[in-house]
Amino acid sequence: MKFEKVIFAFFIVLALTLNFVFFIGDIDNPEHHDGMILGAALAVSIIATIMKLGDRSQMGAVLLATSLVADLQLLIAAGIWTWAVNISELGSAVEMMPIIVSSSGGALLANLVSVTLLIAETISIRR
Repeated sequence: MKFEKVIFAFFIVLALTLNFVFFIGDIDNPEHHDGMILGAALAVSIIATIMKLGDRSQMGAVLLATSLVADLQLLIAAGIWTWAVNISELGSAVEMMPIIVSSSGGALLANLVSVTLLIAETISIRR
């Protein structure tokens, strides 16, 4: 077993699970969605993306693309949340919560594709 593959898979699955934890709940209820979890999901997703940069295979390119999509969706969600709380006249993210959670849902879908591809690649490896 290669330890680097374990760490790689760990971060991919952790990105998926953190994103899921943020996404689950009523879409328009800010009490069901924690900003710290969104930040953690974004940080872990970026780490997973960085880890995918060295792979030059076709599967590596697709994994990198899915990870970049997840990063972009999470950055959009975090940016909208930051804007709603700190810049806009709203003063809270209540009205923007459906957009924030929907963006997180897009990242969740990209993470699911990434994990599915990782599992498919693992199964296809012959000893």
